Amino acid sequence: MWEGAALVLIVLGVLLWVDSLRARERAVHAGRAACQRYDLQFLDETVSFARIRLGRDDGGQLKIARTYTFEFSDTGNNRRHGAIVMLGADVQDLHLEPYRMQ
Repeated sequence: MWEGAALVLIVLGVLLWVDSLRARERAVHAGRAACQRYDLQFLDETVSFARIRLGRDDGGQLKIARTYTFEFSDTGNNRRHGAIVMLGADVQDLHLEPYRMQ
């Protein structure tokens, strides 16, 4: 009996891992697009995982909300922080640390 439960937990863990990889790739794309839109440099070409929780979308459906952080530069010689919240497969929020417009 416990073998079946262990197998189910392993399968659920793998599914969560694959879904997290997809969400991370979407977050990288969203961060890169935001930096291009505002003429910023997307540093290191990656995001890092910061938080996972449950959240509800506009329709009230329960989904996994993941927060990723990244760094960008407005001048090329500094690092500023940004954050992306993914709700399921969609970008829920994108935050950029304030920077001076040139």
